[in-house]
Amino acid sequence: MASLIFLSLLLFSSSFHVSSSFSDGLVANGNFELGPKPSDMNGTVVIGGRRAIPEWEISGFVEYIKSGQKQGDMLLVVPEGGFAVRLGNEASVKQKLKVVKGMYYSISFVAARTCAQEEQLNVSVSPHSGLLPMQTLYSSNGWDAYAWAFKAQFPIVEMLIHNPGVEEDPACGPLIDSVAIKALYPPRPTNKNILKNGGFEEGPYVFPNTSWGVLIPPNIEDDHSPLPGWMVESLKAVKYIDSNHFSVPQGRRAVELVAGKESAIAQVVRTVPGKSYVLSFAVGDAKNSCEGSLIVEAFAGKDTIKVPYESKGKGGFKRAALKFVAVGPRTRIMFLSTFYTMRSDDYSSLCGPVIDDVKLLSVRKP
Repeated sequence: MASLIFLSLLLFSSSFHVSSSFSDGLVANGNFELGPKPSDMNGTVVIGGRRAIPEWEISGFVEYIKSGQKQGDMLLVVPEGGFAVRLGNEASVKQKLKVVKGMYYSISFVAARTCAQEEQLNVSVSPHSGLLPMQTLYSSNGWDAYAWAFKAQFPIVEMLIHNPGVEEDPACGPLIDSVAIKALYPPRPTNKNILKNGGFEEGPYVFPNTSWGVLIPPNIEDDHSPLPGWMVESLKAVKYIDSNHFSVPQGRRAVELVAGKESAIAQVVRTVPGKSYVLSFAVGDAKNSCEGSLIVEAFAGKDTIKVPYESKGKGGFKRAALKFVAVGPRTRIMFLSTFYTMRSDDYSSLCGPVIDDVKLLSVRKP
């Protein structure tokens, strides 16, 4: 009987790989540097079956791309290391992950369009899924890092990245690289701040060797925000940035509003009708050559304030405050950028004002 159980476990364990990494960072072979055997390749196309790429299970038309490889007149560039995968029509990569049931997690990955304009990616961890649009290029190098969050329903979950597109050329699909996971710890209000995660310190995994930040998609694409406490209530993403690569007003993390009025974050807080409150925050630039007249609009229920910031693109910030009287038991706090802005050193990369250190406190009436 014991031998039978051992044999069953052996067969089960060899049937698929479960990532054993409990720390934040790349999943097993998350940068795809371990590739298929030469005999499992036909040019760039992986033909060796669903287990041909170590640690992953693949499906459909999947290509293994080397940095510097040419496609017609286009040079394919890999963001980190020497290799990435390209997902053709209805192709996918997936991996099983060990997690803690009931906890929240964020998946971060880097993606780039190749030849199709309307590309999108379906990211899922059952029973959650989100369709991330890739029509907007935020960086001129063609690569953007995306985040997507989920709540673990089981101790072992299956993460899947799928290209649902149907193009005439089956190879016209997005490139995928650097897939990582990070545990999220939902913050709570304190006696020093009614807002949750006002300093944006809790958020998705930021790749240490890249200077792009991570895009947080609109909440219509994601049931669980990778930015705990906040919702992206707009058509476009906001960018999560770190102090290692950008100028951040306070702490290690901040948010850059990169797509004008289409790039907004919001949080609904409990308030006492008739009571006075002060919403304070920092507005600055990320030291990424985002120059010119920037304006952040802040809303607290029906009250609003516009905060101008003259940016030289070299870092810096100013503080602002909005005093208001709550009219209901819940008040919606929201921030957006008035203008679309492009970097002065790169007219193809979107940028915008940075917000950070957002606090909400009740005050006595004067």
